[in-house]
Amino acid sequence: MRMIIPLLNLKRTLWCLMLGLSVGIACVAAPALVSVTWAQEDADVVDDDAEVNPPAAAPRPAETAPASTSNEKRSYLAWAFKSLGWFYSVVFLLLSFSLVALFVMNLLTARRENIVPTQLIEGFEEHLNNKQYQEAYELAKNDDSFLGQVLSAGLAKLSAGYSPAIEAMQEVGEEETMKLEHKLSYMALIGTISPMIGLLGTVQGMIASFNVIAFATTAPKPKDLAEGIATALFTTLVGLSVAIPAIAANNILRNRIARLVLEVGIVSEGLMSRFQNMGTKKKDLE
Repeated sequence: MRMIIPLLNLKRTLWCLMLGLSVGIACVAAPALVSVTWAQEDADVVDDDAEVNPPAAAPRPAETAPASTSNEKRSYLAWAFKSLGWFYSVVFLLLSFSLVALFVMNLLTARRENIVPTQLIEGFEEHLNNKQYQEAYELAKNDDSFLGQVLSAGLAKLSAGYSPAIEAMQEVGEEETMKLEHKLSYMALIGTISPMIGLLGTVQGMIASFNVIAFATTAPKPKDLAEGIATALFTTLVGLSVAIPAIAANNILRNRIARLVLEVGIVSEGLMSRFQNMGTKKKDLE
């Protein structure tokens, strides 16, 4: 049983990483596909207009207008990537990939059957009713859930009395709670540093724009100023786009885990309450 559980956790981790990679690739590829689709639709519209309204005769050389660039199509994704730069693009891609993987992993960990399994409660209570205490201890010990660890710790200390058993259960409960919150802390970390990285890009972009103004001998071109401003705005946009889901998911999962941990305490104390008079009986016999 103990050899199977690490293998299941390894498979779950690898599955979360693969899912996060797939979602990250989809997020990167979706804007490109939309841009290609829009460009294709615009090209089809131009072709249809050409068929309905044939081009007029070419003007004389003296009246020839300068070549228009309105038909040039530019990918929105390419513009965003150029504005972000390779450094910020790689950083935000890694943060978004890690966020998806952590969210799926914590979501699977926060399932009710992984913290308060119903099957364990029914089997443990049945063994206690039949006074099969050793079997109840083995059942709880071999269960890798939160409740299983708490119940096995309580039964292990039951020979010393009911109060030491409750204290052991509380210690294990605090330790398991800390493990769950430690996994969630990485999501909170991503939600905290993503806006900071976006702010760093904002400052860098504004410095670049002011640098163009400071060292220009003539009036700077709007295109030169727009490059720094685009970097400032895109880094802020992407940083907030990563931080907002991270903070929301962290709070939702944290509330769910807190509710399940409270349920573990209530269920475990209810199952162990039948041993509450054990210390009193020992004193009476003495």
